[in-house]
Amino acid sequence: MKYTFLIIVLLMLVSCSQEASEQITDIRDYNVYLGSAESKKTSKYFEQWNSMIKPDSMQLMSFGIVAGEYSRYFQETGDITHLKMAEKALKKAVEIAAIGKSGYYRALARNYISQHRFQEALALANSSRAMGSGVAESQKLLFDVHMELGNYGKAQQYLDSIKNMSDFDYLIRSAKWNDHKGDLETAIRFLEKAREKAESSKNSSLMLWSYTNLADYYGHAGRIQDSYDHFLKSLRMDPQNAYAKKGIAWIVFSYEKNPKEALRILDSVTMNNTSPDYYLLKAEIAEYMGNMLQMTNNLDSYAIAVENPNYGVMYNAYNADMYLELTEQYHKALKVAEIEVDNRPTPESYNLLAYSYFKLGEKDRALEIVRKHIEGKTFEPAILYRSAEIYKATGNYCKLSELKRELLGSIYELGPSMESKILNL
Repeated sequence: MKYTFLIIVLLMLVSCSQEASEQITDIRDYNVYLGSAESKKTSKYFEQWNSMIKPDSMQLMSFGIVAGEYSRYFQETGDITHLKMAEKALKKAVEIAAIGKSGYYRALARNYISQHRFQEALALANSSRAMGSGVAESQKLLFDVHMELGNYGKAQQYLDSIKNMSDFDYLIRSAKWNDHKGDLETAIRFLEKAREKAESSKNSSLMLWSYTNLADYYGHAGRIQDSYDHFLKSLRMDPQNAYAKKGIAWIVFSYEKNPKEALRILDSVTMNNTSPDYYLLKAEIAEYMGNMLQMTNNLDSYAIAVENPNYGVMYNAYNADMYLELTEQYHKALKVAEIEVDNRPTPESYNLLAYSYFKLGEKDRALEIVRKHIEGKTFEPAILYRSAEIYKATGNYCKLSELKRELLGSIYELGPSMESKILNL
């Protein structure tokens, strides 16, 4: 009888642990947005201005407008060709501009940020600031670049220099700053104020930005219903918004434990959006399902996509993660991590370096990097998990215990396959 009772208790525990979370999503809410309509890659407006550009053209306004349209097409389609064409147009605008050059420097710097060419972006941002026009815009840009580079002290100085609680741009940067510090509640409050500003101004692009970013932050805070509602708001404004569809797919996968439906949503995205990172997410979901063939096919699709030299270093961090977690090519991961640390010495980059050394068996070296460059400098769950692994392997059980408690509250962000790994730390 004693053993029968124990078996019943164990079966109840297993049943409870495998029970899906409450249903948040409804296929009727988002299915209408999963059609195959392709994003427009041209318009009469674009063609008109593009036609004015000749090899020896001095049509400055044409270059600026065409660059903006190419950037928009990149956001909508993920096609790297558009981002490179925007760069080409902006470089020509910088070359010929006699008036307004500072603004073109800033635009080109933002293009370089998108390409993860952060050092070049910083040089352009400093040049823009030195010209003395558009000072506030240059200061906002400098905050963005220094955050990407991990220069957090300088970033805070530039944030303080633009403080204005009535300014949308200040509010969203304050949200990012507080999220960096680990104060998610304050970050959300700033973003909610930004959303109010966007809605009162009826600026559709700012509203869309607010909705997708708030959806992310709500998800991090465990407010899954709010996250879902804001992704739906985004799709009502922009039915082809790939980021919002990806967000809903993550809720379906990580919260509702429905990987098959999550893959169906992502398949609709990759029909028209060529961003390689979608294939990595699809590979992760396939692995969770135990479908190794589908996982391998998606990894192959990713690898083929990132071979395009136009991507440059944009997918270095993704590549390193793939080498570390999926293909076990640890020496390759180390080489990429070293490049990333040189390009942007952030806790995220040092995390790749530390974990590469850890996987190669150099545990003490990995621990040294964690203590010097990661500990207390980030609240990103994926980085904390890897740090926890390193602490465990090197006998730092007090630190491990602290992180384990924190990680158990971050399973939604990390994904369902991480739950057992955290429990086994």
